[in-house]
Amino acid sequence: MSNNFQFTISSIAFDENYHPSDNSRATTNFANLARGESRQENLRNTLRTINNRFNALAQWDNPKGDRYSVELEIVSVDMDVEGNGDAFPTIEILKTYIVDHKTNQRIEGMVGNNFSSYVRDYDFSVLLLEHNKNQANFSIPEDFGDLHGKMFKYFVDSNSYKQNFNKPPVICLSVSDNKTYHKTENEHPILGVEYQPNESSLTEQYFKKMGLDVRYFMPANSVAPLAFYFFGDLLNDYTNLELISNISTMETFQKIYRPEIYNANAPAGQCYKPSINNPDHSLTKIVYDREERGKLAIKQGKFTEEYFIKPYLATLEKWSANYAV
Repeated sequence: MSNNFQFTISSIAFDENYHPSDNSRATTNFANLARGESRQENLRNTLRTINNRFNALAQWDNPKGDRYSVELEIVSVDMDVEGNGDAFPTIEILKTYIVDHKTNQRIEGMVGNNFSSYVRDYDFSVLLLEHNKNQANFSIPEDFGDLHGKMFKYFVDSNSYKQNFNKPPVICLSVSDNKTYHKTENEHPILGVEYQPNESSLTEQYFKKMGLDVRYFMPANSVAPLAFYFFGDLLNDYTNLELISNISTMETFQKIYRPEIYNANAPAGQCYKPSINNPDHSLTKIVYDREERGKLAIKQGKFTEEYFIKPYLATLEKWSANYAV
């Protein structure tokens, strides 16, 4: 039965002319930026910030700081559960390309970066909330994230993924404001100084079921660590330029979405406790609607429940029970 799962991969350029597709999750960072009166200015400023950050990190043989620019593609993955042509928009990720203006080369960067998932919306914004409704103590369902994790691993191991991408994905997220991070002596030339959290988080556990490990690094001239979720060996499986494409892209989005943490006026110290209520931060000139994003996550979770979970529940449960991780 698992052989009936079919993935359709499509992509669209994220540039100053970008318009979200009808199937794009509206909570996605790039979709949120591309709406409203400031849409084109938002996009230009975002891309400029990414390019400037990339050149600042790739400073060797780059005296003017303008050798490279980053091109982004939004990759959408639709899944046909029963092989009948009825596909559901499962996930969206970002693919980066690096343009070297000195050698006139277009180099493949990182795939993954941002990670958007309708099923994750359902898990966190519908399933988890209903599980804890009217409960005195917060708890997590025993099988929380199992289906989503298996679906993600199945996709990464599929021929569809391997035909489109050369390396496993790396997803870069914000640190959690519920944890404390301690600076270590380990330092990578690109990723920067490594931090270690005081405890695991629900997000870590959820991504672990997707087969992903996590490490926290604060690159040079950053003010907070980033969470890097990966397969294999993050420090040795990717080139310097691939890592920089990930950092420059996702740090830019985090500065827009989490300015209290990633655009703070003081950098993280030896013992770091992030706070989304930190008043000592600077705002970017990029308009981002965080309140709307939170509301849409619930709306999209319910959409997933109605059009994916309920119609295919029996099929998905049977597949999940027999899928060899």
